[in-house]
Amino acid sequence: MPLRRALAPFLILCLACLAFSSCLVRRRSITRKGGKQSQSLLVASRDTLVQALARQYAAVRDFNATVDMVPALGSAEKSKITEYKDVRAFILYRAPRDIRLIGLYPVVRSKAFDMVSNGLDFKLYLPTQSRFITGRNEIERVSKNKIENLRPQHFLEALMVRPVDLTEKLLIENFTDEDNAYYILHLIHENGGDLQLARTIWFNRFDLLLARELVFDETGNILTDARYSQWKSYDNVPFPKHVEINRPHDEYGVVIDVLKMDINKGVSDDKFVLDQPEGTKLQVLGQSQ
Repeated sequence: MPLRRALAPFLILCLACLAFSSCLVRRRSITRKGGKQSQSLLVASRDTLVQALARQYAAVRDFNATVDMVPALGSAEKSKITEYKDVRAFILYRAPRDIRLIGLYPVVRSKAFDMVSNGLDFKLYLPTQSRFITGRNEIERVSKNKIENLRPQHFLEALMVRPVDLTEKLLIENFTDEDNAYYILHLIHENGGDLQLARTIWFNRFDLLLARELVFDETGNILTDARYSQWKSYDNVPFPKHVEINRPHDEYGVVIDVLKMDINKGVSDDKFVLDQPEGTKLQVLGQSQ
């Protein structure tokens, strides 16, 4: 005991020297992607994030957007991706499930594609091929012809992220380290006693805005990987200016940059009508050619 008492002041002195020695202590600021140096991180609960997502979804009843688009065919898993630059496009949406996309070729700006969906079925017109494709939104079998895997509904599901279904099991993860700062909601389905990860929804902790959504199939493969950034206010409604959508299983993706956007100004019924042009070949997916 006397020895311990004698050593105690010595140990305290050593610790004090370590604490105040600039030679032994190094402090550094952490700058994460998407944030500024020393920017404070926001704190939110699971319920706060769920409510924020629901408000964002409900705030957009319709929109009419002019965008620059970079479509890509291929996938990271197969280590080959082909991008097509400078495609101008128009995207029209009306709640709950109507969407239309019209793409124009670079330079000449003639129509490259025109596709529409009502939530159940879709139509796709390819003028240069004189093809008119129709079918169900669900892809029963991935086609080797990647253009046949396109679905307007995939764009809708990525651009308008659905609120959390209250019947789903929900977990929250605080994924914060030196490089990242996200809250992640894990949405889990129960199927016959088995648990399946259905979606993960990521929120940036710098502003608590939506940053990413991953959608999974029943075996855990990624169906959709959508990333959101550069949020702006359009007609007093926040919406991401930059959206990246990848469909690795269907082997295509697209990068979207919003140039102009009108939100909640109304989109008429005729904007979602796409009839087969005369002289084109009709192809119904799921039927023998």
